[in-house]
Amino acid sequence: MQFLLALIVAGPLLGAVAALLPAPPGLKGKSPDQAVLRHGVTVTGVILLAAIVLALGFDHAHPSRMQATTDISWIRALDVRIHLGVDGISLPLLVLTALLAFLCALYSYFKMPSGPSPKAFVALLLVLESGTLATFAVLDLVLFFLAFETVLIPMYFLIARWGGAGRRAAAWKFILYTLLGSVVMLLGLLLIGVKAGTFDMVALATDNGRGLTTSVQVIAVLAIGLGLAVKTPMWPLHSWLPDAHTAAPTVGSVLLAGVLLKMGTYGFVRIVLPIAPDGMRTFAPYLAAFAVAGIIYGSLACLALVRPGSKGDLKRLIAYSSVGHMGFVLLGIATMTPTGVNGALFANIAHGLVTGLLFFLVGAVKDRYGTADLDTLAGATGAALYGRAPRLGALLAFAAVASLGLPGLAGFWGEMLALFGAFAPAEGLSRPAFLTFMAIGAFGTLLTAAYLLLVVRRVCMGGPRPAGETAIADVQGYEFAAWTPLVALTVLAGLWPAVLLGLTDPAVQQLLAGGPR
Repeated sequence: MQFLLALIVAGPLLGAVAALLPAPPGLKGKSPDQAVLRHGVTVTGVILLAAIVLALGFDHAHPSRMQATTDISWIRALDVRIHLGVDGISLPLLVLTALLAFLCALYSYFKMPSGPSPKAFVALLLVLESGTLATFAVLDLVLFFLAFETVLIPMYFLIARWGGAGRRAAAWKFILYTLLGSVVMLLGLLLIGVKAGTFDMVALATDNGRGLTTSVQVIAVLAIGLGLAVKTPMWPLHSWLPDAHTAAPTVGSVLLAGVLLKMGTYGFVRIVLPIAPDGMRTFAPYLAAFAVAGIIYGSLACLALVRPGSKGDLKRLIAYSSVGHMGFVLLGIATMTPTGVNGALFANIAHGLVTGLLFFLVGAVKDRYGTADLDTLAGATGAALYGRAPRLGALLAFAAVASLGLPGLAGFWGEMLALFGAFAPAEGLSRPAFLTFMAIGAFGTLLTAAYLLLVVRRVCMGGPRPAGETAIADVQGYEFAAWTPLVALTVLAGLWPAVLLGLTDPAVQQLLAGGPR
């Protein structure tokens, strides 16, 4: 188990180095480009297999205990350690990251985005995967920061070199926002480590803030929270996200929405809640207020984009929808209750599955029609996917209703539990304020349903294909292979939420209470 976790974290990094080397003559296939793309599929496939084996070998009877741990001294002077481990909170995110990375590599093998050499593309994709996996596996504050930052450079280049129109400006905006947030976050992490005398996240969570004064906790939460809020992204620190998604290649958008946004909310759960609970309690009402503001803002922005004549971009609309969906995650965390935090973690996974699928589908629509502009897609009779590409239309409608939180699909449970958590927040938090937040959040679900159903009506419905118009391709074999796992898991998580909640709940209960691990 220790070896598997180390392989999962370091394997993609080694694969990135190998991707830059010349391929052996017997493995080149038809061309070196094909060989390196196949290499990406192989490496991410091995990592996914290792993550599945790790999940199967995980002791599900004790999900609150750190498992597959490695603890090696690294920088003795600062007591920084190479400390790895997984519990019921981090394991689902680890598997989700490995899955999405593999699906993106598989999709790129058949549909490589236009840009420079595939060598650099595959290497950057693998570095991005390694940094994200490390973020969910490390248990040292300094290592967490390093892993957190590792993903910035590869994502910058994926947007800037393989993106669409406006890619350079979007990439610069992405990296400037996240780097500035990270600098502030580093100060908060160092403050905790210096004042507590350790950077070990398990020891700090066990202490549950007892070794830190309230003033230190308040300052640390403010600094760390700002950095995490940028990555989440929380309104009003979200403005880099729509530009980044609109310009990014399809697989870049899938990974950005599916796993990179989760790094911010994971930091709130893993670091802020257990290590500085008094500071978190001070800022929880403000976090909840920003969360519900993001829910309403994201929904209203989507309604404005989907309105006829607005020239709204479908990728940009899905990006704004992420602001709203991540608002539910932040609301659940702000309640500081097991119900709310479990809802936040469930919504994290659901958003990764559903929004990852949505970006795959929007990328496919853009490839077929040459645009993601909603007015162009709607046209006189609509893109009419139901009649022209029925399987693609059905999948887009499925992803839309999953995203709006239809009961029986993954999107429902996280939002519902986050609202339940706001109904009865933790002791010391204002119940009238959180009831107000709950009501606003519930109204946001109605707005979400409105704009997603409008998207389905404008893109999927319409008249038959005029005579002489070129037919568009329906779902291809490689697309079916890349999208089917996301569809299946969306249904599974919706019908059988206990699979995920059974992992997260014991770990959340112990994380909020402190105590031995």
